[in-house]
Amino acid sequence: MLPNTGRLAGCTVFITGASRGIGKAIALKAAKDGANIVIAAKTAQPHPKLLGTIYTAAEEIEAVGGKALPCIVDVRDEQQISAAVEKAIKKFGGIDILVNNASAISLTNTLDTPTKRLDLMMNVNTRGTYLASKACIPYLKKSKVAHILNISPPLNLNPVWFKQHCAYTIAKYGMSMYVLGMAEEFKGEIAVNALWPKTAIHTAAMDMLGGPGIESQCRKVDIIADAAYSIFQKPKSFTGNFVIDENILKEEGIENFDVYAIKPAVFPMKEENPYQHNLKKKMNEK
Repeated sequence: MLPNTGRLAGCTVFITGASRGIGKAIALKAAKDGANIVIAAKTAQPHPKLLGTIYTAAEEIEAVGGKALPCIVDVRDEQQISAAVEKAIKKFGGIDILVNNASAISLTNTLDTPTKRLDLMMNVNTRGTYLASKACIPYLKKSKVAHILNISPPLNLNPVWFKQHCAYTIAKYGMSMYVLGMAEEFKGEIAVNALWPKTAIHTAAMDMLGGPGIESQCRKVDIIADAAYSIFQKPKSFTGNFVIDENILKEEGIENFDVYAIKPAVFPMKEENPYQHNLKKKMNEK
């Protein structure tokens, strides 16, 4: 795994959806350097099926050496985002990194995607990313670090990525298109990049979607956290990139990726990106 260098000590990282899963993993990685973490997520009360709240995440962050600011934030609500940003500035004095991680998913075809679910994905993924970015950019401009990282895929127009879950792909691609636009708009001021896993990542949400046994097809959240950490240490000139976790870690000298697999002996590596394909297959089997 990628070792910590301490370079994020004192940096303030604003992460949407940081109460669990990938968002929390990125938070914990940065916190080990002594970073300040703004946990901008909805879950203030325990969820019946998903472990973790903004407060339990804060406890974990502080236990590894970081400072935490838990904020109740639904990224669909512009006022909640603005209030969290104001709290972050008051407590930590600035914002150095924004991670747009909050996301809604429904791997359903057109006729099986209710309008309510479509609206949720568009409002959380595409609109929420825009609102969080807009609120943080004035402060990111003042930072020497200045990174925006969207957890979203490369823009691949092969119809296979749209065929089975058109609405979800479009909602996620909206996040990716902000990378194209904002990287150019804020060139020299803020690095804006996207990060996406080569494979499925094991989270509680993945268990709910895929059911028992799905973890054998997954890697740990640590691989995304390590890849994000690598990006954060790059200069502002590293911008407009669509990064795949494994690729950037290979550049860091990582050779053994078995350490990231939930079950290395059975982990599938034949497909270039089996994320949606494997998960869709598993869901169809339920």
